[in-house]
Amino acid sequence: MSSHTPATDVLVLGGAGVDTIIHVPELPLPYADSYMIDSGIRTRAGQTGDFVALGLAALGLRTHHLDLLGDDPEGDLVRALHREHGIALTALPQPAGTKRAVNLVGPDGRRLSLYDTSRSRPGDRFPPELLRTLAGASRHVHVTITQPGAEALPVLTATGVPLSTDLHDWDGANPYHEPFAYAADVVFLSAAALTDPERTMRRITERGRAQVVVATAGAEGAYLLADGELTRVPPALPPAPVVDSNGAGDAFAAAFLYGRLAGEPPGTCARYGATAGAYACTVPASRAESMGRDELLERATEPRP
Repeated sequence: MSSHTPATDVLVLGGAGVDTIIHVPELPLPYADSYMIDSGIRTRAGQTGDFVALGLAALGLRTHHLDLLGDDPEGDLVRALHREHGIALTALPQPAGTKRAVNLVGPDGRRLSLYDTSRSRPGDRFPPELLRTLAGASRHVHVTITQPGAEALPVLTATGVPLSTDLHDWDGANPYHEPFAYAADVVFLSAAALTDPERTMRRITERGRAQVVVATAGAEGAYLLADGELTRVPPALPPAPVVDSNGAGDAFAAAFLYGRLAGEPPGTCARYGATAGAYACTVPASRAESMGRDELLERATEPRP
């Protein structure tokens, strides 16, 4: 490897944590004194940054994950997950503890997430010199929308390394998401809270530096804005019954970035994303499992439903 070749393909910033998964009989869940959960209540490592990192690594990309973790059982689960999958992890100390959430999953795979906001502090930061070092050794940086990630954007932008982010269910109005939306070269978001996805997507490109914007729309596929043209990305056929939508957006982003770093055009990248996202919906939330490269390339060439 020459001295000018980055050691890492993608640096993932933030989004490490632990989820507790509870399968419920329906969503919204009617009030009751108690529910019997026959499928069990399971806690496993894996939040948005973890799942993007897992997806990238499963596709053969050299991946490095940076976040703050507590010295607690949840942090141990996150560290173990990265060791098991061979993903480099730089874990800075987080005295408030490792991020955690509870996911209620309905029979149709939809989820309701409850995030524990006590596991962060207003002063949480990534050291600028560490950011410059890790970003400078990477081909690409994916930034999750956590507060340390927001504080890191000016430093990352100054490095010149391409950035991506996932705005998740942004409504197009919440100002918190705007710095991420306007700093990234590739922007992912869900269309779930958007009344006019095209208007929001075009505003991102007009006000920021995004070259590509993707709005995922679940079983309806996705919207792709690239080179000023909006196209519809058809959904991919899941290879097994849909059991859980948790992690589908992260899988989409990872596969899209795989295609982009391989030099594929945006349409092909979006097809990769849809294929990986459909696969993720067939994986129970209690498992951390991502689609491999060979299966992705094979299934991405199959006809759409």
